[in-house]
Amino acid sequence: MATFPYKGVVFDFNGTLFNDHEKHLLAWQQMAKTLAGYDLSEEELEQHFHGVPNQVIIERLVGRSVDHETLEKYSQKKEALYREACLADPAHLHLLAGAEAYFDKLQAAKIPMTICSASIKANIDFFFEVFNLARWFMYEKVVYDDGSYPDKIRMYQQACHHLGLDPADVRVYEDAPSGIQNALAAGIGQIVVISPKACAIQDERIIGIYPDFKSCV
Repeated sequence: MATFPYKGVVFDFNGTLFNDHEKHLLAWQQMAKTLAGYDLSEEELEQHFHGVPNQVIIERLVGRSVDHETLEKYSQKKEALYREACLADPAHLHLLAGAEAYFDKLQAAKIPMTICSASIKANIDFFFEVFNLARWFMYEKVVYDDGSYPDKIRMYQQACHHLGLDPADVRVYEDAPSGIQNALAAGIGQIVVISPKACAIQDERIIGIYPDFKSCV
């Protein structure tokens, strides 16, 4: 049986396990137009909003703090637009190449794993249904945006807590620069970047960059 240089694994979801960047862009562009009459560019989404909780994005768009009820309404609207876009493109409604085989390897080796996502609960429910994630992941150990986390640093720390592991013993898979920075700040021991692009962040804990999971061990 293969040996693994880590005790547990935490996966970001959006953009890491599921290539849904265009779907989020479309949904946020519609919301930016609705909330602020603003044309949100792909570059702005990538640099400032990717992997950030909805509350932060919505308050940046409207330029002020938003009460919980209003935040929930806007957040649910954005994610409904996102899910509609995903379902309208069934050819791309699948996990990245090699992901399921990698899950199987981790499961066979009894390496604990979970998901840490800036998505809200409705999206996590959607992902569990369409990708049958319960084959590998315990729903109750998934960390998602329930409104209680100030940033993804705390979310990554909570994900490690759910695995019963110190962050230094955990490997994280991330795609977004902001998510990578948050994982580093959370004390994660190893980070693998899943992206077709080079990573501008320099840190010895970033141990590899891959376009998908076919080479991951």
